[in-house]
Amino acid sequence: MGYAAAGMFTLILATAGSAYGQALDTSASPGKRLTIAADCVACHTAPGGKAFAGGYPLESPMGTIYSTNITPSKTAGIGDYTEAQFARAVRDGVTADGTHLYPAMPYTSYSKMTDSDIAALYDYFMHEVQPVDTTPAKTALDFPFNVRASMIGWNALYHSEKRFTPDPAKSAEVNRGDYLVNGLAHCDTCHTPRNVLMAADNGRPLAGSALGSWYAPNITSDKVSGIGAWSADEIVAYLRTGHVQGKAQAAGPMAEAVENSLQHLNDADLKAIAAYLLQTSPINSGELKARHEYGQASVDELTLRGGKPEDNPGWHIFSGTCANCHQPDGQGNKEYPSLFHNTATSRSDNLIATIVYGVHREVDGVAIDMPGFGPDALFTDRLNDQQIADVANYVLSRYGNADKTVTAADVALAREGGPKAPLAVMAKFTIPAIILVCVLIGLAVMALISRRRKGA
Repeated sequence: MGYAAAGMFTLILATAGSAYGQALDTSASPGKRLTIAADCVACHTAPGGKAFAGGYPLESPMGTIYSTNITPSKTAGIGDYTEAQFARAVRDGVTADGTHLYPAMPYTSYSKMTDSDIAALYDYFMHEVQPVDTTPAKTALDFPFNVRASMIGWNALYHSEKRFTPDPAKSAEVNRGDYLVNGLAHCDTCHTPRNVLMAADNGRPLAGSALGSWYAPNITSDKVSGIGAWSADEIVAYLRTGHVQGKAQAAGPMAEAVENSLQHLNDADLKAIAAYLLQTSPINSGELKARHEYGQASVDELTLRGGKPEDNPGWHIFSGTCANCHQPDGQGNKEYPSLFHNTATSRSDNLIATIVYGVHREVDGVAIDMPGFGPDALFTDRLNDQQIADVANYVLSRYGNADKTVTAADVALAREGGPKAPLAVMAKFTIPAIILVCVLIGLAVMALISRRRKGA
């Protein structure tokens, strides 16, 4: 857990609804609480757009996927869906007209949702959400990903229609956490590694996975690679606020999850998630030290001031751009987190993304922001790729994992959306391969005809 700022939030305890996974206060309907727990608004609301009207661009390794309108509009949304059609779309990724959704819609996790929760969600969308008669942008991926029928084969391999069944050997709290983590709140969607066909590697659940420019870390119970060294209270605090002193701060996709969903879950839900995570099978990813244990305070401000910028470019950028908030020794203050004992500085990928894109989340109505410093920054110093690499290397060497290094090429890759998935790389050769096969078949046919003519 952890991507990169600060804030505190106290939640009202809520009950009601089905036995697993509810959200918000008791004045909200069960369907609304479930919608927030499932974080539907995050993907189905475009920046500046109306709630659930779709059009949010989801950057995937295969291209940009635009979310659909899920308001009860009869012309642009799901207003004509029956409950059975709604359930099939949510849990099996197939719309009312038979179109197959891409698994950017986490139906592989939502498939575990109970019938009662599906019914409550359907009631909420049909009766409490305002219809928006606007059709969002259409998803248009390149070949072969634009062939949606291919999802039939993918689903046959990787999608299960099995609904959640409590494990009688586990406590009610752990079962509830299981339902949330692997179903309704779909934590597994980001934190479980993917195989070559972009399906979840269920042999290593929650062991961490690349997520575009960011990295969703290992959240198994392993004490070094995962969060086994965290207390249940620390996990709850992180989910509620996105901040745990001396451990982690949420940025990127995790900050969005905290802002839109997790901060609104009740105490029982958050404690259930913590209980489930702390009893998962530990998976070690090869780390020798827990990611929140790196670094210490620095005295470079005293020893390097007055030196030539070219002698230590990373420190000069840090001193002029970062030290005002994070303090010259890196210890931070009440508003800004320490740079050491901070999971963001244990990995180069999340550190780069934090510098390039900044940190943005709102908790209990309070905005928690660190501006981005990439070439596209509007209100801060614009740092080029080499400058970001220099300051990242300085931070890693002083406050984080000194075994990690960053190059300008690494920064450029992060700005482009992160490493390309093997499936997307292989797809570039699909059309040439098809042409080559057609040519070979044509040559074989011509050779066969030639032989027959000679024989005649």
